[in-house]
Amino acid sequence: MEDNYLNRVTVIVILAVLTVLCFFLLRSILLSIIFGFILVFIFAPLYNVLNKRIKAKNVSSLIITVALMLVFIVPSIFLIPLITSESIKIFTFAQNVDFVSLIRHLFPSLNNSNVLSAQIDNILHSFITKASANLVNYVSDKLIALPTAFLQLTVVLFTFFFVLRDKDDFIDYVRSIMPFPKEIKERLFNATRDVTASVLYGQVVIGLIQGLIASIGFFLFGASNALVFTILAIIAGIMPIIGTAVVWVPIAAYMFISGNTIAGIGITIFGIASNTIDNFLRPILVSKRIKMNSLLVLLGMLGGLLLFGFLGFILGPLIIAYLIIFLELYKNKKFSGLINSTK
Repeated sequence: MEDNYLNRVTVIVILAVLTVLCFFLLRSILLSIIFGFILVFIFAPLYNVLNKRIKAKNVSSLIITVALMLVFIVPSIFLIPLITSESIKIFTFAQNVDFVSLIRHLFPSLNNSNVLSAQIDNILHSFITKASANLVNYVSDKLIALPTAFLQLTVVLFTFFFVLRDKDDFIDYVRSIMPFPKEIKERLFNATRDVTASVLYGQVVIGLIQGLIASIGFFLFGASNALVFTILAIIAGIMPIIGTAVVWVPIAAYMFISGNTIAGIGITIFGIASNTIDNFLRPILVSKRIKMNSLLVLLGMLGGLLLFGFLGFILGPLIIAYLIIFLELYKNKKFSGLINSTK
């Protein structure tokens, strides 16, 4: 009896030590590994369809991995110079904007108060200048870190290839080591799949599509710094509650104020389309069984962004959702309440 207890304690201690060592070993590439797993979840349906026709796991996984690699690398070759030049343009533009004239045009009542107009101009000019400078510095830092980014991308692609190819074996292995009865395992896996799909497809994929639709209006109707506004629209579209309107409405308003009525109307049309596409895509892409509460998703995304960077948009809500899943399992309740509430 004592020998069995001692052996069990010894195994637990060894496992704990090895787990900690593995964490420190993989800490610098851990987010890349997690991102690879997330991509597997997204592209698994496509892999299943392709593998049924080809009937060769290595070939099917390789085809999707190469396609994904092209999606990452080819746009980067064109986007990096564009983002750099757009950042410089924004910085230069911010230095030359006449905020006093713009404020007086928007608020004619301030024409009689030169002091107030000048104060508002100084505040806006200082804010936008600092924001523009920070944007330029951020882009510069990312350009310097390109070799590291290439290494991280390599880890993502290798993780994606092998996990996509062996995902069934991986799932079976995870099931085998989980210390839960079979019924609990099934509930946990089903809830995990539905919550992950809700976050990825319901927020990230739909938000990406919304931002891209709004960007068509930016490029077609000649909005300045269209690429930067596209990135902002995508981020705003991914964020729950906020939406792309916070980006395209000011741009459309500026077009109307500057006398470019056609461009203002065009950007407004594409902006409205980007907001309404959610009503058509969500029933198609998102399971109706489980939807994350909008407040939880928003808090998770903001916290995840601060902790993990851009990948936190996905990881933050998932971490909160998994916590709720395990809490409800612990309390032996059905999956209801916060996770099941509609957006």
